[in-house]
Amino acid sequence: MTTQSDDTQKVNLEKARQFGRVSEDGHVFVIVEGEEYAVGQLPNATADEALAYFARKFENVEAQVALLESRVKHGAPSEDLHKSVEQLGAQVANRNMVGDYANLQERLTTIIGQINELAETEKKNQEQAREAALQARETIVSEAEQIAGQDREKTHWKNSHARMNQLFDAWKATQREHHLPKSIEDELWKRFRAARTTFDKNRRAHFSSLDEANAKAKRVKEDLIAQAEKYSDSTDWAQTAAKYRDLMDQWKAAPRASRREDDALWARFRAAQDKFFDARSAANAELDKEYEANLAVKEALLEEARAILPVKDIAQAKAALDKVLDRWDAAGRVPRKDVRRVEGELKKVQDAIHQAENAKWSKSDPEKKARANSMLAQLEDSIAGLEDDLKKAEASGNSAKIKKAQEALDARRQWLNTLQASSADFSA
Repeated sequence: MTTQSDDTQKVNLEKARQFGRVSEDGHVFVIVEGEEYAVGQLPNATADEALAYFARKFENVEAQVALLESRVKHGAPSEDLHKSVEQLGAQVANRNMVGDYANLQERLTTIIGQINELAETEKKNQEQAREAALQARETIVSEAEQIAGQDREKTHWKNSHARMNQLFDAWKATQREHHLPKSIEDELWKRFRAARTTFDKNRRAHFSSLDEANAKAKRVKEDLIAQAEKYSDSTDWAQTAAKYRDLMDQWKAAPRASRREDDALWARFRAAQDKFFDARSAANAELDKEYEANLAVKEALLEEARAILPVKDIAQAKAALDKVLDRWDAAGRVPRKDVRRVEGELKKVQDAIHQAENAKWSKSDPEKKARANSMLAQLEDSIAGLEDDLKKAEASGNSAKIKKAQEALDARRQWLNTLQASSADFSA
């Protein structure tokens, strides 16, 4: 248990006596700026005990002031600090303690100034925070309005929906962090809510139209599948293959359903086609086996046809080819994979005989002979003139003229030789 003598030992009586005294009848006084104020008395106590009691009360207030100074230094809320300094000021104004009131009052005055500065700083920070919060919400609302105003045909709905949800979360976060004036808050929320409502409405409309388009595409392709399945057992190979080509063109022109459904529809359509074409391939394979013997006959006929070349006697070559052709048609069809090859080889022989006939006709063409003779006469006259030009150039001694005349003469002579050779072919 703490006694009054213990309290006396804890208090600095030397310092207390500088600011207070105890009268003979036990009353305690405090001295403030040269004036004495009655503090009170402590019954059944010595003078030191009474003085220590009221000095300890002052030290307690000093400790509270020190704590308040620390709170100011660490930036405690100015509103709380104002309440604390008012309470301490009220205690100091009572003059019911013993201590250095002048110093304590000076410290409180300093604290009040610091609190006021802190309040100004808080006000500026709050204004900045309010402006930042306003800007943040303006940014959120503007982006939401931009998303809501997108072209429906170009909107990536999944990403846009996710972003709109993120903006809503951001709105709630900024609202928790800082409240704006109600009028501003309500106006921004009204815009944001309208943007979200518009986006959701457009999104529902988009997917509704998409579902309708998917249903339409599905109906069209279901009909094409039904036709494809109807033809899948046909053995009318040529006509049915043409029908499948037409169905394929219609399939390509048909609208697309959703990817999953479209893939499933295509698998059914393709299965019906494959059934028909696999059956046709199997039938053709059987026919090709039957045609292998015909191919061997035609390969032998090709060897016989190739022996006609080169063409020396056109009439004899044509007669030999006619014999080959008679047996060629009689040999029958060959496997599909060999048709183009063997027909092409036979055509080479036919083309060679045809070319030989054309060459012979060209040589005996009377019109060509007449044109060649006329050109020979013209060339001979031109050469005679050029020979005269060469003689004149040689007489002048001009090397450039001589060279030019000689080159012109040589060119005409070469042309003459060519025509003479051609004329000899005509005569033959």
